[in-house]
Amino acid sequence: MSKTVIFYFDVGSPTSYLASRVLPRLARERGAVVVWKPVLLGGIFKATGNGAPGEIPAKAAWMFRDIALWADKWGVEYEYNAAFPINTLALQRGAAAYENTDKFATYINAVFSAMWEKPQNLGDPAILAAMLTAAGFDAEDFKERIGSAEVKERLKANTDEAVRAGAFGCPTFVVGGELFFGQDRLEFVSRALEND
Repeated sequence: MSKTVIFYFDVGSPTSYLASRVLPRLARERGAVVVWKPVLLGGIFKATGNGAPGEIPAKAAWMFRDIALWADKWGVEYEYNAAFPINTLALQRGAAAYENTDKFATYINAVFSAMWEKPQNLGDPAILAAMLTAAGFDAEDFKERIGSAEVKERLKANTDEAVRAGAFGCPTFVVGGELFFGQDRLEFVSRALEND
């Protein structure tokens, strides 16, 4: 049985983006499998009484400087999205809609790229539809999928699962029952996979 790292993420989180670009490589090096779990970061904040770093101006300024440092360290393409923060409910429902399908990786890569590599305001339905079309998705089909009760429940269930695991933000990683929070903990995730 493969080693596993559960990755709870929200595409609106720039630190989740960084993790999405680094974690797969670390997992391959350890012979591990990444289990991608889209969650709603706002739901985690609400359930845990936590708040977004962007709500505190000094912390927000520090965070984006820190993200740029980590992106440079890892050689990850990154550009601040001037539309931040974006309500990611539709985007995360999209991730839940394609979860466990052959379209999941394409969807996640396209959305993360449009959020943090070549930033677009994906909170604008027209911009989102154009991005989806360019990535090979049917925008009308996407709207139908994210409106389904099954997809809404799947995203809620993932979010509840993350909170039960101890998550209070994104990205959160779980290896063998041990929880790690933040892209700056990936070295410890890698070590845990080595020892798992």
